[in-house]
Amino acid sequence: MAFVIWQVRPYAAGVRPLVLPIAVTLVFLLHSPGCSQQPAEIAQGGETGAATPPPAAPSTLRRERPLPAYQGYGIDGERISISQLIGKRLLLFFFDPSVAEAGVVGRAVAGVATERAGHNFDIVGVATNGSRDTVRSFVRELGVEIPVLDDTSAGFADLLKIRAQAALLVVDASGYMVSGSTSFASEGENPSALVESRIREWLRLPREDVAAVSLLGERPEAPLFSTIRLDGGERFELASLRGRPVVLIFFLHSCPHCHHALRFFEEALAEIPEKKRPVLVGVLAMTRTLGIRERLEEENLDFFPVLLDPDGSIRSAYGALAGVPVTFLIDTDGSIVSRTAGWRAEREPPLMRMRLAKLTGEEIPMLLHATGYSGNEFCNVCHESENETWQLTNHARAFDTLVRHGADRDSECVGCHVVGWEEPGGFSIADPAVHLENVGCETCHGRGGTHLSEKPPEALRVEPDYEAFCKTCHSPKHSLGFDYASFLPLVSHKTNLQLADLPLEERRSILEERRRPRQNLLPTSAEYTGSVSCRSCHEKEFATWSQQPHAAAVAKLEAPTETENPECLRCHTTAFGKPGGFPADGRPAEHPDLAVVGCESCHGPGSDHVEPEAPKIGNIIALGDKCDSCVILQICGSCHDEANDPGFEFELLRKIELQRHGTIEAGTGEPLESQPAIEKRDET
Repeated sequence: MAFVIWQVRPYAAGVRPLVLPIAVTLVFLLHSPGCSQQPAEIAQGGETGAATPPPAAPSTLRRERPLPAYQGYGIDGERISISQLIGKRLLLFFFDPSVAEAGVVGRAVAGVATERAGHNFDIVGVATNGSRDTVRSFVRELGVEIPVLDDTSAGFADLLKIRAQAALLVVDASGYMVSGSTSFASEGENPSALVESRIREWLRLPREDVAAVSLLGERPEAPLFSTIRLDGGERFELASLRGRPVVLIFFLHSCPHCHHALRFFEEALAEIPEKKRPVLVGVLAMTRTLGIRERLEEENLDFFPVLLDPDGSIRSAYGALAGVPVTFLIDTDGSIVSRTAGWRAEREPPLMRMRLAKLTGEEIPMLLHATGYSGNEFCNVCHESENETWQLTNHARAFDTLVRHGADRDSECVGCHVVGWEEPGGFSIADPAVHLENVGCETCHGRGGTHLSEKPPEALRVEPDYEAFCKTCHSPKHSLGFDYASFLPLVSHKTNLQLADLPLEERRSILEERRRPRQNLLPTSAEYTGSVSCRSCHEKEFATWSQQPHAAAVAKLEAPTETENPECLRCHTTAFGKPGGFPADGRPAEHPDLAVVGCESCHGPGSDHVEPEAPKIGNIIALGDKCDSCVILQICGSCHDEANDPGFEFELLRKIELQRHGTIEAGTGEPLESQPAIEKRDET
């Protein structure tokens, strides 16, 4: 294997990654530098201020722009304030109900609307034309219930300089505009499905299309097609290339990023022996052909066959409808082995050289980043099985968890969910890199793994102390009850390798199971004693708790039969069926001190804590110093699950505040400076 270090170079002219500037003037492609297939028209005005908090500290300043503040009225006369919508992700749907394109986009919006609760986002319609009755009828026909801002005066649309008759804008939980589009392809059999695919990409929702290539190790078959050539002549048949590797690129003749990609392929493919050399095929991502041949000749880019896609069916089949270039590598069996969206001059060339070598059976050059982190895509070229097993872990979706909870810009959270946090060439909030999201290879194995290690060869043969490294993130604050021996199989390549050959649906089931909150986090060595035993030392906490819903949990059971139902009592009593807890065959009236969600329901059994001579620190779980989302959600989530309390995980912080009653600094025994007021809480 050849070993070459990838040197970082300045951005080539016109190739700097696109981000959302003051004016939103592009069709967004989720952090992938490229060109839009059609001009977009979103822009932001600035005369009304922002609907977001004050600017972040310099180390976390963002290049995206905040959504401007605006207040208006809904189609039913209700007041709608944009500022009040900030706090969870938001999909804004601008539409004129009289145009067909609005229906296409609206059906796509309706396709994701049922997933709002599970993925923590809202949808708000913005009607830019039509009477209120017309708008109501339009929304009703879509079969979706969303609030709709009456913007027929174009006040809000004007702030964003939106002139399109249908537009989508994605706003993150902090109120920053991060994705969106004002142009949507209308070709193909089901254009709404194509728009929905783009929305799912923006919002990180589950997808089922060819764009989700290599999901859990799957290699989809490249959709076959037959089409005409720009130069005329015999029709092109993709099936005729079976047995040869193919580079399929969707491009625009006027796109500078496409030009860089094509010139790269011209050079790189020429270096591969002719018998192994992949066939480069380009599909023009537009229907107009006037002047295209001449432009390609001027740019010296007329060295490959250019195919036309007059009805958009090829772009639809490959999910290549947003930005360009989009490049697919297809192996000799006709399977897609990689998909690249956009073209970053400092990243794509070395990665593509490695992929081309792998595709053609050539020696793979080791083109890792010389000074920064390369990301999993580079590792995946050689370490396919390890990548497939990694996909089965929660590490592979660690960053998506933050996005769903609106914490992807929280510096206290991000560091343990990305690669190379705030290190040179690593992930940072100020300049987030998609390829460094999640807990990737280099998070555990170091920058470049052993390939860039400065350790001597003999030291590399020694197994690293992964346990100590894991505990830097899986600390008591963030990972209650972390036990390295039991957690290791969940992320071990060796252990998960046996799962990689399971059918796709079984692998998905394993993932879903691993994503659920862990059970039985509380200690099991001690016995439960009841909340009254806590009162003598924690009188103020007891007084606050006694006025909260947890203290009347059994009384909240609606039907008399529920007070005898073990499934109900499990979450409405203290330590149901556990030593010293509420007896499995008990009745609430016989055990009043345990017929509540008491102190030990959250802090663990107290027998080792309440003994007169027992130490008061270290034998009961303090929650004041724990991460709300990481630890407290795990404790509460066993009862406050989707079946019993839908959306609880996304309202956790607010609900914790309703129950908060601590008066002692966790881990010190010292009193807090301020005491919470005792007040009646009406929410659980």
